[in-house]
Amino acid sequence: MPRKGIFWNGDEKRLRSFWRLTIQGVAWVALVVILQAIIETIAILIAVAEGTISQEMLSNLTILERLLLRSPLVVLGLKFSELLVTLGTVWLAGRLLDRRRFVDFGFRFDKNWWIDLGFGLFLGAFSFALIFAVERAAGWLTVTGTFVTRNPSVPFPITILLPLLIFIMVGIEEELFSRGYQLTNLAEGLNWKRIGPRGAIVLATVGSSVFFGLLHGINPNATLVSTLNLMVAGLALATGYVLTGELAIPIGYHIAWNFFQGNVFGFQVSGMDFRSATFIAIRQGGPELWTGGAFGPEAGLLGLGMDVLGIALIVLWVWLRYRRFGLHAPIAEPPDRPA
Repeated sequence: MPRKGIFWNGDEKRLRSFWRLTIQGVAWVALVVILQAIIETIAILIAVAEGTISQEMLSNLTILERLLLRSPLVVLGLKFSELLVTLGTVWLAGRLLDRRRFVDFGFRFDKNWWIDLGFGLFLGAFSFALIFAVERAAGWLTVTGTFVTRNPSVPFPITILLPLLIFIMVGIEEELFSRGYQLTNLAEGLNWKRIGPRGAIVLATVGSSVFFGLLHGINPNATLVSTLNLMVAGLALATGYVLTGELAIPIGYHIAWNFFQGNVFGFQVSGMDFRSATFIAIRQGGPELWTGGAFGPEAGLLGLGMDVLGIALIVLWVWLRYRRFGLHAPIAEPPDRPA
């Protein structure tokens, strides 16, 4: 009988899930820091060469950070580097540590996958259409313009492409990282005899959602309420994955949620301002308890309510599409074939 230890699972002939998560996480952080440092250095050198900033300003990190955040191409480059690192580290970790194929992290691109992606996109759009309608009916926001861009010299259709591309990358990257890799490995690690695969999936869903909320706790204007709400948002995003075993619904939901929140209806996105172009520009008012204030709807009761409604609608969708309701047990089980 294979020996069992804290590092190596002799039955599965691979490292235990804690060490797989640790190695992938450390590699992700290290590569993101290196690539983003390179991108920021290039951006600074270009800004100095063009005269956007002077040599004296180089010592003022606050000014540099503002300049970097205001540059759309720099933001796009930073997000693209995160996506590449996430895809690369998950693929390598899956192949070398998990002994799992990349498609097994939720990317079986069959007909159902694309239909579920479409539902996720619809759900994200519907969620913020409803939030916008409620806030406007309550008099908590004022529409100040339509088809607004911060750079009038660039046509609106071109300007709106930047946040759309960013949110597509964010949706794929965060869902693969938080749900596809972390939730899967947590579930495998917690799949003890007394808990079972479905119990392990429940615990892993809660654990990965708590971590998801804490990661957003460092965003501008974050509060305890916004962090707790984003933990619930993590549960909503995980629902589609744990019911189907695929990332189609959470990726679509995540992309449309962010884009319609920030660039269709003009809200803050998790405390951050991506409104270089918006279909609708608004002035936010109303009670922060409901609207979320400077962080955006995700810190308010309306955002929390939409997370709960989103969970219910995803469950209903899976029932109507597949005529089944239950957790996808293979998420918590080791791969049955080599990578």
